Amino acid sequence: MNVEANHTSGARRTLPISSIAADPSRAARTDRDRRLEGSQRGGRRLEELPCELSFLSAYGASPALLLKAAALARAQAITPEAAILATSAITEGFYYQSLARHLGVTFIERDVALAEGARYPHSIHVGVAPLAGEGPRWLAAPRGATVTSLLRRKERGEEMRESLAITTPAHMSRLVRAAAATAIVHEASFALAGRDPHLSAKAGATEAQCCAVIAATAMAGLICALEPAFGLAALTIASSSLFLAAICLRLFAGAASNQDPYAGRGRRIDDRLLPTYSIIVALHREASVVRELAASLEAIDYPRGKLDIKLVIEADDVATRQALQALDLPPAYEIIVAPDGWPRTKPRALNIALSLVRGDLVAVFDAEDIPAPQQLRDAAARFLREPRSLACLQAQLSIDNVEDSWLTRLFSIEYAVLFDVLHHGMADLGLPLALGGSSNHFRTDVLREVYAWDPWNVTEDADLGLRLARLGYRSATFASTTQEEAPARLKAWLTQRRRWSKGWTQTFVTLSRDPARLVREIGWAGAAIFSLIMINMVFAPLLWPLLTSAMLVQLATAGFPRPDSVLSVVETTLWLSVVAFGAGAVIWLTLIGMKRRKLLGSWLFVPLLLPYHLLMSVAAWAALYDLILRPFHWHKTEHGLARSSRRSALALAGSAAKVKGKTGSRSIGAPARSRIETRLKAELKAGFATVWKRVSTLSLFREQA
Repeated sequence: MNVEANHTSGARRTLPISSIAADPSRAARTDRDRRLEGSQRGGRRLEELPCELSFLSAYGASPALLLKAAALARAQAITPEAAILATSAITEGFYYQSLARHLGVTFIERDVALAEGARYPHSIHVGVAPLAGEGPRWLAAPRGATVTSLLRRKERGEEMRESLAITTPAHMSRLVRAAAATAIVHEASFALAGRDPHLSAKAGATEAQCCAVIAATAMAGLICALEPAFGLAALTIASSSLFLAAICLRLFAGAASNQDPYAGRGRRIDDRLLPTYSIIVALHREASVVRELAASLEAIDYPRGKLDIKLVIEADDVATRQALQALDLPPAYEIIVAPDGWPRTKPRALNIALSLVRGDLVAVFDAEDIPAPQQLRDAAARFLREPRSLACLQAQLSIDNVEDSWLTRLFSIEYAVLFDVLHHGMADLGLPLALGGSSNHFRTDVLREVYAWDPWNVTEDADLGLRLARLGYRSATFASTTQEEAPARLKAWLTQRRRWSKGWTQTFVTLSRDPARLVREIGWAGAAIFSLIMINMVFAPLLWPLLTSAMLVQLATAGFPRPDSVLSVVETTLWLSVVAFGAGAVIWLTLIGMKRRKLLGSWLFVPLLLPYHLLMSVAAWAALYDLILRPFHWHKTEHGLARSSRRSALALAGSAAKVKGKTGSRSIGAPARSRIETRLKAELKAGFATVWKRVSTLSLFREQA
């Protein structure tokens, strides 16, 4: 039997218990010697602390905390003050107030006037701004080498009271932003539109685009009027050819995604090699979910000293601001209040935050998102391996509240097809990605180089992904999932979907504004791919119900086509190909996505995909109405309404499986199975009834967001 003696250094010495029992004085000498040795060693270690930490011992910081922070700074290759703030053991206010007292200068935590020399955002990043009026000339919120420099000047006996005052980085940011509110609003709204108007949706359709649409419509109408048979055949051949090509693109993407999308994850990268990572979350009327958001962000596995989290809220969103302030967030978080401005969109808020981020990489999440804990590590590892031309990584999105309604089940199937199949396949083929609105990870310098998000486009994500491609950068997917909340009610779903459709149409208008320039930038093949992507996103939802209705009318009145000429043979062949390949693509891609996302248990809802796509068409037509009357209006999607959680259910299932392995298995009883089947049938019936009611009354066009 042994007794272990713990030393201050962390090493452990094992002594035979028999020798201690035989000589009690030896045990006493051992304890006395150990305490003396530990005290001497601890004193030496405190003397070796970096100056950015050692001064705190005079203001109540414990030696154990300072030693822990110093070890953390070495382990993560971060500055000592970042390390001690990352422990959350002291507040940012305590650190900088203690620093001010140690330097013998004033600590400022009230609103003060800055001189005209303050520059946004430069003064925030360097941590220095000139003060107006009497007193100290400079206000500093030092980080890193600046803290070291000030402490060295103090050691040399320099007097700084007359020239310097200290504040926290958060307060410095607030002061500089308040002084530069007008410039912030202008830069966030007009950076892209001012520097390259052709890349922004602000200008809308050009006169040339409008004339081209009018001319094409008039020509098609004239041909159909003069030669009805030939005109209709020509239109059918043209539209069928485009739709068939778009369907083939989806099939190729599905085939390319057959390889395991979760392969290729490398070994864990050492914390010292990881870059600083910024996270931006734009919040508007999200008071009900901020606590869950903070919990999700705190669960992320990334060195806290290398995290920089920006939460952006609107100036009049008092409820969300109060909810965030009540959380008492750690120093890694900064609440940014966006000044009043137009357009009032999510991309404008993201642009405001982008000017302030400190990370080499930046991720965008939504308020209701639950990213996988390893997501930032996986993205950072991929960026470190890849060349700079890889500008963006898109994580996989999945619906968490699958069981809330028939609509959330279909939404989850749609997301499985898009993010687990199509996006992955298109990325593997090296094709452009119309990004999803969340869990996008960027190189910060590239994002700033392409003027970031277009605040005038209400699907800024899709626009940015395609703009990156036309400017020579590449987007890819990676194997990490973010759980999202889907609208469970039809009105909320349509409100969200009509915004998406409007934004995709804005993106198409922007891309087609200068076709010659687009071809010069990405070539004919790239322009063709862009066109097929837009056909899938914009034109297919608008036209497929009309074309399907025409087909059904023809079958009902004239029967199956009997081609009697070369033109009619081509027309019929293309028409049948679109029907066959289109239906086959929907079924095949749906099954792949459901299998990969483990949604095959929802197979009973697959027949509802037909009316679901019909609802997409209704939303697309409503989006055209919005595009004409209020092109930049942002339809807000409410969050925090979920009644179920697939993530929690899977966690419970995993726990149940462990118990099952210990206690033996038991199959589900007949009564429980009957209840499940009854519930599924009820949801299916409710889904069909709701879709039929909405579509038949066309009441959707009268509903306002």
